[in-house]
Amino acid sequence: MPSVDANLNQWDQNYQWQDGGDEWSENWGSPSAQWYACIYPRVHRFLPAPTILEIAPGYGRWTEFLLPHCDALIGVELSPTCTAACAEKFADHPEASFYTNDGSSLPMVEDGSVDFAFSFDSLVHVETDALAGYLKELARVLSPSGVAFLHHSNFGAYQRSSRLLAPFKDTVDHLPTTARNAIIRVGAYRGDSLWRDGGVSASSFASLSRAAGLECCGQELVNWAGGGVLTDCFSVVARPGSRWDRPNRVIKNWLFYTESRVIRRSAVIYEALPPSSI
Repeated sequence: MPSVDANLNQWDQNYQWQDGGDEWSENWGSPSAQWYACIYPRVHRFLPAPTILEIAPGYGRWTEFLLPHCDALIGVELSPTCTAACAEKFADHPEASFYTNDGSSLPMVEDGSVDFAFSFDSLVHVETDALAGYLKELARVLSPSGVAFLHHSNFGAYQRSSRLLAPFKDTVDHLPTTARNAIIRVGAYRGDSLWRDGGVSASSFASLSRAAGLECCGQELVNWAGGGVLTDCFSVVARPGSRWDRPNRVIKNWLFYTESRVIRRSAVIYEALPPSSI
């Protein structure tokens, strides 16, 4: 399981960050294409926000897109290397501050001070305990009308069937594509966990939110790597009774991976255009 120590070792020591994290946007063509075509449409209702909290920004791949939408941005990272990289990259932005934490708490953030909390392509790698810690802290730091958009694992939804089918991994992997996909869809088997935690699912995250005193207001399940497994979830979380609070609606987006390919295809044209002089 990707424990706090495993994450610290991976992202602070082992991973080289050869392109400053931009390499993780290759499926979309570029970070810019991924932000404007994939992420921004999902979070635009929450922006602008006076104070934004970004959990696990890495080397600041999304930070540069969040900064124009706030008066203050607080970035909190487990990796000291990433914290230092962000501080250097955004040294000309006095409204941005970056801190290193323990992977589950936010002692540097004041009570009720955060209008929008954001984490994308990072918390998918953490265990239940870390998510529970962050949700407890968000219940403390979110403003009365604050809201959070958090990307986390949904691999726990397939824990039982994955465990039952694990001894037959080689057999399943060598089946014809149609048969393998059928097993994936009904049995939810996947040999590669994509370093997602097998104990976290959309439903368990919603329960953790309620236990922390928050509510999930919407959850989108996505097949991050394609195929018939909804490995990831985007959850919107807010205080009960806030303007964002509503019955949780869960949708399954089987087209997410296809969407990334479409975005990448069109980005070849539009990313190459010169900037506007207007």
